[in-house]
Amino acid sequence: MKQYNRIKSKYPDALLLFRVGDFYETFGDDAIKASKILGIILTKRGAGSSSETELAGFPHHSINSYLPKLVKEGCRVAICDQLENPKLTKKIVKRGVTELVTPGVLINEDVLDQKKNNYLAAVYFDKKFGISFLDISTGDFLVTDGNKNEIEQLLQNYIPSEVLVPKPMKKFFNEQFGLQYPCFYMEDWAFEASTARQKLTSHFQTTSLEGFGIEKDNEGISAAGAVMHYLSETQNDKLQHINRITPINKGNYVHLDKFTQQNLELFSPNHLEGASLIDVIDNTQTAMGARLLRKWITFPLKELNLIELRQSIVEEFLDNEIELEYVHNSLKQIIDIERVISKIATEKISPRALNQLSNSLEIVEKIKIKIKEGKTKILKKKFKNLPSLDNLIASLKSRLHPDAPVLVSKGNVIADGFSEQLDSLRSLKNKSQSHLNDMLERETDRTQIPSLKIAFNNVFGYYIEVRNTHKDKVPNEWVRKQTLVNAERYITEELKIFESEILNAGERILLLEQNLFLDLLKLLQGKLEIIKENASAIALCDVLSNFAKTAKKNNYSKPNMVDHTSIDVKGGRHPVIEKQLPIGTPYISNDLKLDRENQQIMMITGPNMSGKSALLRQTALISLLAQIGSFVPATKATLGIVDRIFTRVGASDNISMGASTFMVEMNETSSILNNISKDSLVLLDEIGRGTSTYDGISIAWAIAEYLHEHPFRPKVLFATHYHELNDMAQSYERIKNFNVSIKETKEDVLFLRKLIPGGSAHSFGIHVAKMAGMPKHVLTVAKAKLKVLEKLHSLENKNGKTKENTDLQLTFFNLDDPLLEEIREEIYKIDIDNLTPVEALMQLSQIKRKLSKK
Repeated sequence: MKQYNRIKSKYPDALLLFRVGDFYETFGDDAIKASKILGIILTKRGAGSSSETELAGFPHHSINSYLPKLVKEGCRVAICDQLENPKLTKKIVKRGVTELVTPGVLINEDVLDQKKNNYLAAVYFDKKFGISFLDISTGDFLVTDGNKNEIEQLLQNYIPSEVLVPKPMKKFFNEQFGLQYPCFYMEDWAFEASTARQKLTSHFQTTSLEGFGIEKDNEGISAAGAVMHYLSETQNDKLQHINRITPINKGNYVHLDKFTQQNLELFSPNHLEGASLIDVIDNTQTAMGARLLRKWITFPLKELNLIELRQSIVEEFLDNEIELEYVHNSLKQIIDIERVISKIATEKISPRALNQLSNSLEIVEKIKIKIKEGKTKILKKKFKNLPSLDNLIASLKSRLHPDAPVLVSKGNVIADGFSEQLDSLRSLKNKSQSHLNDMLERETDRTQIPSLKIAFNNVFGYYIEVRNTHKDKVPNEWVRKQTLVNAERYITEELKIFESEILNAGERILLLEQNLFLDLLKLLQGKLEIIKENASAIALCDVLSNFAKTAKKNNYSKPNMVDHTSIDVKGGRHPVIEKQLPIGTPYISNDLKLDRENQQIMMITGPNMSGKSALLRQTALISLLAQIGSFVPATKATLGIVDRIFTRVGASDNISMGASTFMVEMNETSSILNNISKDSLVLLDEIGRGTSTYDGISIAWAIAEYLHEHPFRPKVLFATHYHELNDMAQSYERIKNFNVSIKETKEDVLFLRKLIPGGSAHSFGIHVAKMAGMPKHVLTVAKAKLKVLEKLHSLENKNGKTKENTDLQLTFFNLDDPLLEEIREEIYKIDIDNLTPVEALMQLSQIKRKLSKK
């Protein structure tokens, strides 16, 4: 165990798979953990002795089955192999770790999700934060720096499988970003600026990083350098497919925080029976396209020209249906070329996978020809300058056997006719049986022994077997090797020569095929950039043709993108909800308009279950779909560019972190108010419902006023069941009242789900309770109590006990002081030292409004 202990001491935080003969063994705590995860038998080595230790193992050829299970459980796995042939040494076999597999450096397709990137991240902090992301399975390498909020946003968007953090930063990182990320803590010298730059320039073979546009991203470079160092530490040194590092231009994309992604259900539904946006719009045919679509949804564009370019290609596809169908159907046959590239670079690809690559590249060329000959003019320009794959395909076809196996050791990897030497050896091996048959026939004739038999075993090799009844006829030159009960076995000089040639031919064939296969990999490694460029074009084609297919299937329209801030939607629909309705049930579409000049805030009232929340979400989703280049679920849409989408929709308790529903609501709303811009779209649903009625109304009123008076004038959809907020429209010119209509009958309420102008005075909560199956007694008492409360409220109004001025409605107190006294008191309370310029302007605007009414 000395050798094991020495190697294990170098990888104390990894589960060590130790190759012993035909098995990978684990010992001690590693064995206990492996047996639980893998469901394999746990035994003991040296039971009863002082060296007793737990033992668990599995056959070495099963590693591709067991390794994914260990990594999925978050294990770092060190694979220790035998570095020499045990048959050729009398000492302990030399062993060493050949690969360290961690969640962030996976290329095994059995572990990876085909439709998601698998990012390794590194975070560093000096004057500001630096961050880098690498998906080793695709070669996607990104870097940037920024403040805490920007880095947190990127971590939420990229969802890394593993985050590298300097050891001294451990506590600081956890305080800033929480404990939700699986971290590995490295020595801080790995993040040192000069070391990081040297690592990167050495890998990219450049003198500086200026050509990549990251020369001044010092903290980001430190993070990226740590990523490269970690790859070398995990035995990943074949990285030709990582041929560029790209800066993340945060200002180019729409800001979607984690609350918005969750509330809009972009990638996962909030309920088990629900569906997400990506479930509805992802009909991509390749894994590359699926990953690109997910990236586009996470990072919608803000640049008008790029948005319109994507939408124009979608439109061209729809105008050329034959071309669309050909491309869409052809894409189904293409494998994940991006991830195959990484396996070529790391030399972990099988011969069979290379045949699949060859077939896929042929289809890529056919798609390129179809597009170049077709009518999709914009896509034709994009494909025009793509490098040809014809020579590469020809090389693969000429070198690879059409039925090449998964393992090189199985043989038949290289095609006939490619190597004269290999063909000659194969011919020798293939003619061996014919040669043996000739020898048997010749010796039978010569010796007149009718029952001669030539056979082979691993002990004696080839031999001639003679039954005892004929052993007196055996020639003198035959050498007896074995005596059986009924027969004798002999060898001859001719058989020994034949055996040497045949066995040698088999070994030489295997060695030659291995070398020729490695030569092919070297050839392909020099063409990775060409393959990658074509793969990227195919992924783009996949997503845009998918948009066209989705638009046709779901009756989406091309939005009119404009260079101003308004949103004007006719016949808008929720893309997910409309697909979940029972067959034959139409989705009730709605018109909606928002701008900064006249209708900045839509105050939407209506009963629960009337569709207010769906209306808010569909508006955001229509804008998002448009800005990723898709058509939208609407009859017509004129859309300005949105730079941020904020949502405060529904309750999302975080009790485990000590936060109540109301606290979560206030935290999220506070984040929105502190980060709005002039191009923001804000969705607020039932703000204030987590506290008492008067508190809730006060807070909701104040938030609406803040958004109205803010100089940026963000576009706001404000859904509420506080019908008191309808009064705001009288005092705030850009607040307009709307309600989701219902139809009352004597005993029931029908939800028409149509948005109409004007406020609603009722929430119809009792009707909703009835629909939920509430006991009749409860409903009867509730109706009686409602009548009493409504009558009391009416009397209070008549007696003048409620506010006459809507501006005073905020406090819900009876104030007898004159208006000027009130304003004076407000001014006294202002904390001038801590008042921002924006807040000062808003305070002044409020005072002016009150004075104008005096």
